[in-house]
Amino acid sequence: MSMKGFESEQALVERIRRMAAPVRGSGVVLGIGDDCAMFRQRGASEDLLFTTDLLVEDVHFQAETHRAGDVGWKALARGLSDIAAMGGEPRFCLVSLAVAKWAGKAWVDGFYRGLLRLAERARVTLAGGDLAQGEKLTCDIVVCGSAPRGEALRRDGARKGDLIYVSGRLGGSALGLERGKGTAWRRHLRPEPRLALGRFLREVVGASAAMDLSDGVSLDLRRLCLASNLAAEIRMPPVFPGATGQQALHGGEDYELLFTVAPGRRVPRAFEGIPLTEIGVMRIGPPGSVLLEGELLEPLGYDHFRGKSKGSNVRMKS
Repeated sequence: MSMKGFESEQALVERIRRMAAPVRGSGVVLGIGDDCAMFRQRGASEDLLFTTDLLVEDVHFQAETHRAGDVGWKALARGLSDIAAMGGEPRFCLVSLAVAKWAGKAWVDGFYRGLLRLAERARVTLAGGDLAQGEKLTCDIVVCGSAPRGEALRRDGARKGDLIYVSGRLGGSALGLERGKGTAWRRHLRPEPRLALGRFLREVVGASAAMDLSDGVSLDLRRLCLASNLAAEIRMPPVFPGATGQQALHGGEDYELLFTVAPGRRVPRAFEGIPLTEIGVMRIGPPGSVLLEGELLEPLGYDHFRGKSKGSNVRMKS
């Protein structure tokens, strides 16, 4: 059942995209529909990348189970993952926080300590934001990054015959949310944005398209296929130890990278200890359709406007 008459989040995004015609001379060369928007200043040697992300209490985290520092870390990690997907270098972030009445000074301090710990590791400056009070704690983060002019990885660059890869092992975050303990739980609480890998895919591998895996490979691969006007055939991706195939396909919030490369391009088996696994090929076919071992794969990852789909264990953004 859809919410408020919207068929899906993808349908709403497309509706907004059609309404929001680009303004001539704005410098925006890539708008709604990718991991980041892209701004190009005349004569500049690099493009600026901008992404924004909401983190909402009881949608993306629960106060009873997620510590303040973990929420702060994840708020920034989600934005950094979008920069990674485009092969970019993060520069600065802006953070707006609506503080719920239950969140006192100690919680807010912990939130910013968690966020700034990741910011220091990623060499990102917290440059500003806004503060308010709200019924539920809500964070909105904006991350600015950059990539050499015309070289950022996009969702629409895949071509017929390109091979499909994923980084890491999928389903760990969903498993962690289900169990609430162990390595999988730590993976859910503190995901690691694949920034160095994203740059490696752009600079060395020459990936044709890429995006991050936030909503599950079944839904995110469909989005990449739609952007590239192609279909895909895949096999089961590598599964996180202890996770199920359903969690690997639909669970989401793994924040690994999904990418395509032209046949003949060399992709190493791993990058800095992160496995890189070929799982399929891009094909001519109904745009957005994905076959898993010959059977149509339903996009059952989490969609805010359809609700939690069968097989999805994590709530997340697109």
